[in-house]
This record gives sequence, C-alpha cells and structure tokens, in this order.
Amino acid sequence: MSKQKPIKVVTPPNPLKAKLGGVLPALDQKAIARAEAALENMSSQFADWINEELARLLEAWAAYEKAPGTHASRNELHRRAHDLKGLAPTYGYPLVGRICASLCKLTGDEHGNLNPPDKLLKAHVDAVKAAVSGKIMASDHPVGLALASELEAQTKALIAAKD
Repeated sequence: MSKQKPIKVVTPPNPLKAKLGGVLPALDQKAIARAEAALENMSSQFADWINEELARLLEAWAAYEKAPGTHASRNELHRRAHDLKGLAPTYGYPLVGRICASLCKLTGDEHGNLNPPDKLLKAHVDAVKAAVSGKIMASDHPVGLALASELEAQTKALIAAKD
C-alpha cells in the first residue's frame, strides 16, 4: 500500500461576510410590533386604496383595448397588475394578488412573447374587478378560489403551448 498524503481543507475567505460585519443581529421585536401597529392604524384606508388600484388597472385595460397589442399599452397593463399583485394581500385581498400574479405572467416578458388572447386578459381584469367589488377578502372563498384556479390553469396551458 502506498502512503497517502494527509488531506488539507482550505476554506477561502468570505469577503461578503466581512462586508456585512459578521453575524446579523437578532430581529428587533419591538420594531416589528411598531410596524404592525402602524399597519393596523392604516388599515381603515385599505378599502380606498384597493379601489384606487382597481381604477388604475381598469384605465390600463381601457387603454389596452384602444390599442391592443402595443408595447406601451401592454406594459401599462402589466405594471398595474404587478402593483396589485404586491399590494392586494396587504390590503386584505389575497385572491386579487393571486389573480394579478397570473395576469403578470401573461403580460410580462418572463415567458417571452406570449401573445395571449384578449379574452383571457379581460377575464383576469374582470375577476379582479369582481373580487374587489364583491369584497372577496378570504383566501379560501370557494368562488374566488375556483376562478383564480381556472385563470391560472388557462395561463399555464398557454405558457406550455408556447414552449
């Protein structure tokens, strides 16, 4: 048997860790509580804010209908859907966020040039409008869940057909 050389493990320096200053401090629970209290104080305005965002989405849809398929109108529709995707759950409308996430897949460039049918885009916009107007706030609302699931399935099928 030949003699094996001992194994030496070399750990390279981690410049990112040095830049961060080592171990991150523990989360400040009081700061989190203050943030949650501030959010609770603003919650009375959530209904107004979600309606303002819905109005912006509907304006973007109207512009898209006037100039279907143009980069500018599709971009604005995507921007408004993206805003609602993030804001809706904060405002208490998680299903609206879910529907808007599906709409973002259709209007964004994540999947290349999809060219979705206008009817599918309109169905997403109408679903958002119905959820906000109907105050469908529960994430387990049976009609809302069925609608979101169907829109997601249609979107997924369109993306799969493209690939």
